[in-house]
Amino acid sequence: MTSRTLTRALGRRLGALVALPVLAASGTVAAAAGPGPGPGLARYYGQHITWTSCQQGSDDEQGRELDRAGARCTRITVPLDHTRPGGRTITIALSRIAATDRDHRVGAMMLNEGGPAEPTLGMPLEARRYMGAVSARYDLVGMDPRFVGRSTPLDCGWPSGMWIRSAGSTRAAFDSQVALQKDLAERCARNSGDVLPYADTRDTARDIDIVRAVLGERRLSYLGYSYGSYLGAVYAQMFPGRTDRMVLDSPGDPRVWGPRLTGTEGPSERALSAWAAWTAARHGEYGLGRTRAAVLGTVARIVRASAARPLRVGRYTVDEHLVPYLVYGGVGNDRDEARASFASSVRVLNAAARGAEATPTPELEGALRFNLSGESSALISPAAAILCGDRAAPRDPEVYWRDVQRSRRRHPLFGPITNNIGPCAFWPAPPREQPTAITTGAPALLVSATGDTATTYRGALGLHGLMSGSRLLTLRGTIAHGIYGEYGAPCVDAEVNAYLASGTLPSRDLTCAPGRR
Repeated sequence: MTSRTLTRALGRRLGALVALPVLAASGTVAAAAGPGPGPGLARYYGQHITWTSCQQGSDDEQGRELDRAGARCTRITVPLDHTRPGGRTITIALSRIAATDRDHRVGAMMLNEGGPAEPTLGMPLEARRYMGAVSARYDLVGMDPRFVGRSTPLDCGWPSGMWIRSAGSTRAAFDSQVALQKDLAERCARNSGDVLPYADTRDTARDIDIVRAVLGERRLSYLGYSYGSYLGAVYAQMFPGRTDRMVLDSPGDPRVWGPRLTGTEGPSERALSAWAAWTAARHGEYGLGRTRAAVLGTVARIVRASAARPLRVGRYTVDEHLVPYLVYGGVGNDRDEARASFASSVRVLNAAARGAEATPTPELEGALRFNLSGESSALISPAAAILCGDRAAPRDPEVYWRDVQRSRRRHPLFGPITNNIGPCAFWPAPPREQPTAITTGAPALLVSATGDTATTYRGALGLHGLMSGSRLLTLRGTIAHGIYGEYGAPCVDAEVNAYLASGTLPSRDLTCAPGRR
């Protein structure tokens, strides 16, 4: 699984086409002409929508910001099961900041934050900032995917948040993980079993095509990050000819997309080593060691201490299953502010490992609350459901135990995370469809950093090879996940915006260096 929220520490065609006119002043639009929908789906493709205020209540800060930016919001209806359009329906929440340069309007741009299952309703605010002047030529559309955010919800009722953990150091520790993950899957079956079979990427792509139609568009442009890049590639594959300009940021290889994290160990270890060297140069501030090796030794001692006895950090108990995951998620960005934040968290964990009073920093407090409290169940549940609904996982715990033991020899810290068992091993609803094979020639600009620890650069090369119409924009010598507009790479931002303005992909793959304009 990849996610800019969850691992942060956890998406075009050559030449612009003239899109159909957008909303009339009344705020209502009918579906566009074009390839017809499947049997029984015409009422969804032809539905009329009315745009209203985005704010819902006095404490809805995101809705207030959207309204201030001139955005409008709505909901559309889609079938829960696209093969049974006459059956149960669900709703999808949308936001839109309309193009202001009507004379040069390109069309609607669908946005996706990643996740899977990150709410995206507020993303037009971010995208407008990233895109600068070219944003005036697009209708920027945020969509909370099915079961996410303001769309029809899915909540497994979990007592804790993120399910990803290390297997621990012993068989008994692994067995406790088996029991935990089985319990999580059973809770999901009890609380949301009726909708679990319909939480998957292919159904989300089908929803997007209904959105395209009700927006009055023949084609959609698209900007997606991480999992959002996978979703964009799946949409382009399933609905050929319906994409315009596509930017897929931090993409992975769709052939390995699924419930397991294997393949990220090497990049994560290199990122940890780079962070340790940075931190060693600031020993006076963090006290974690004067050399890279010493800092790595401090991290290893913290992990061993958590295996001997759970650490007390403020009001939280942090054990050998969570400490390695905090490290795994903390090293994925090489910007100074990100490294400083993680170093401060490790300093707190180091105090706890020594038995001293340990008060978490605000960032560590947030990470612990996200991972250990039930507050994040509604956000995490659909992410797990999509992962488990897209690709089947092994059902036998012994498969995971053998993989953990084998990987531990080469990757002692990260192997027991990436090979550990998860709820998909016990998922009550097997995937209804096979994963989408990506062979599309749809033009797209792929953006990837060579040091990405979540969706690795090797994965981006894999997608690039599968999408024959793509170009790859590489940010060299950088550890980052989520680059365009987010990392602060002027060269990348300029190249992406040039493409969004012209609609013409670069004639060849491009490479940017950190900081180059």
